[in-house]
Amino acid sequence: MFAIGQASKQSGVNIETIRYYEREGVVPKPGRSAAGRRLYTSDEIAKLRFVKRCRDLGFPIAIIQTFQSLSGEEHRPCTDVKLIADQHLAVVDAKIDNLVNLRAALKNLSENCDNGTATCPMLEALMSDEPTK
Repeated sequence: MFAIGQASKQSGVNIETIRYYEREGVVPKPGRSAAGRRLYTSDEIAKLRFVKRCRDLGFPIAIIQTFQSLSGEEHRPCTDVKLIADQHLAVVDAKIDNLVNLRAALKNLSENCDNGTATCPMLEALMSDEPTK
């Protein structure tokens, strides 16, 4: 059995985040010592690592809970997991596209700046009604 600090170190999940996951039902609440301190088993720490890996990939808590329920099934429905992952990948791709467009717009605005002039083309472009390109 491990105290919350040890569970945090072994799982890589912040202590406050562990408490949050417990409140939200993402991970089960651990047993308690006679003094009321949380005590985690190796299996509970493994669940925390699983949640951390999912969060590192950007999956929302609801999807993580779905993954957990699917992992408990004897015949894991890989097609269900793949569908969820593909949908998440599409969201990630859209975010990347938006960031590439944002980078290009900022780069364009920055390149149009001319040091030492009385007016700043970047500020003028930001204040104009024209969309940035």
